[in-house]
Amino acid sequence: MQRWSWNVMARGALVAAGLAWLAAGPAAAQGELPKTVRIVVPFSAGGSNDLFARAIGQRIASKFNVTVVVDNKPGAGGSIGSDMVARAEPDGGTLLLTSVSFSTNAAVQPKLPYDPLKSFAPVALVSRGPMLLVVSSQTPFKTTAQLLAAAKDSKGRMNYGSAGIGSVGQMGSELLNAMAGTQVQHVPYKGISNAVSDMIGGNVEMMVTTAASVNGPLRAGSIRPIAVTSAQRSKFAPDLPTVAESLPGFAVEAWWGVFAPAKTPKALVDKLNAEIRAAGQTDELRELYARESTEAGTMTADQFASFVATEVGKWSKLAKDRNITAE
Repeated sequence: MQRWSWNVMARGALVAAGLAWLAAGPAAAQGELPKTVRIVVPFSAGGSNDLFARAIGQRIASKFNVTVVVDNKPGAGGSIGSDMVARAEPDGGTLLLTSVSFSTNAAVQPKLPYDPLKSFAPVALVSRGPMLLVVSSQTPFKTTAQLLAAAKDSKGRMNYGSAGIGSVGQMGSELLNAMAGTQVQHVPYKGISNAVSDMIGGNVEMMVTTAASVNGPLRAGSIRPIAVTSAQRSKFAPDLPTVAESLPGFAVEAWWGVFAPAKTPKALVDKLNAEIRAAGQTDELRELYARESTEAGTMTADQFASFVATEVGKWSKLAKDRNITAE
């Protein structure tokens, strides 16, 4: 009886596996895309996610002779659009282009409708690059060491701004608090532009943000950059030291990547990965990424999956340690 039961379950598992393969379709299993591909961007049009999606979409359309549609589905820190992709057919017809917020949002949202690691097949790292540690020009701080010393003396009277709870700006700033033993207080805003305006007005002293978010104020001199957040100095700002030169071990980067639904055939994932990496080596996309102070990703799909798992784990631990939650 036990052997018969095991055989029944084994047959059931084989049938289920066969049905999953059929759901993806034989064309997808062989690495062929459907005639129409939708790239879901879980943020509003016009930002870096949207620009990258449209550039990559053009390459995919040309390379594979398919129609590519970019679909902006903003809301809930990116989780609305991400959930749409998690529930889509794993045939390559629906992709997600998102950013580092994919991992930071997952860290502070305990009740997401999807699992950030199990519901997706990571396809490719699009680009990555350092963020900036900036201060209001109304402050006297010129170095990270000066900022941290003042933050310790202030005993919680200094503020930092961010685009909201779970944003990489908040998480990067809280990592700074955790590693430096400071208590700079979080002021969340509805969007980074509002945070920048308040920093110009002197209402927040510091912020971790992308260079593209503060280009205008940097040129105007109303915001001062004091460090890059990457582990090594950046070619985009070679004269700026790293935060790690004052706080060893500190490292935060902005990144963008493409994901497919879980169970998307490996052949299809690898084919998309190869094309996205090749696209990143063209002059057009190099220039586009450089405008965001980032460089093209070079990871295989498997390497990107490991990278995402590390990022989710890193930010989830920080959120737990610092009691950061969006609820």
